[in-house]
Amino acid sequence: MKINGKAWKFGNDVDTDAIIPARYLNTIDPAILAAHCMEDADPKFASSMAPGDVIAAGKNFGCGSSREHAPIAIKAAGVSCVIAHSFARIFYRNAFNMGLPILESPEASERIRTGDRLEINLDAGEIVNLTRNETYHARPIPPFMQKLIEAGGLMEYVRAQM
Repeated sequence: MKINGKAWKFGNDVDTDAIIPARYLNTIDPAILAAHCMEDADPKFASSMAPGDVIAAGKNFGCGSSREHAPIAIKAAGVSCVIAHSFARIFYRNAFNMGLPILESPEASERIRTGDRLEINLDAGEIVNLTRNETYHARPIPPFMQKLIEAGGLMEYVRAQM
């Protein structure tokens, strides 16, 4: 699976409250969550990003509470992938359960800047920064987890298996 998009860079320890503020947790409507995605980290993010864009972040992305709202908001906003140095464990699991591709790459996390154009091969774990003419590597997504992403998440995957 290949992804192309513009990068939006965030720092270390981006918690689930920054991804989707608690004041919006009274809904599970993906459109409402998408409209407020990353609002407390960058108030213009949801209105400025384009479908297919990529979030790049530092260490421990998705830390904090275990809410599934965070990967739902990111995916519903149109983000095609999140690349980070590392992810909080519960966010990592929730992202795949919701069908949101994520890649761990310390090198990409350090080098990517907001506005860089990226081309990502999820199968190979390869991230090409077209702006900087650099290539970074991440651990490829395991085949089963790729199936979750392709199906749109765990629930859709299970539905298809029935």
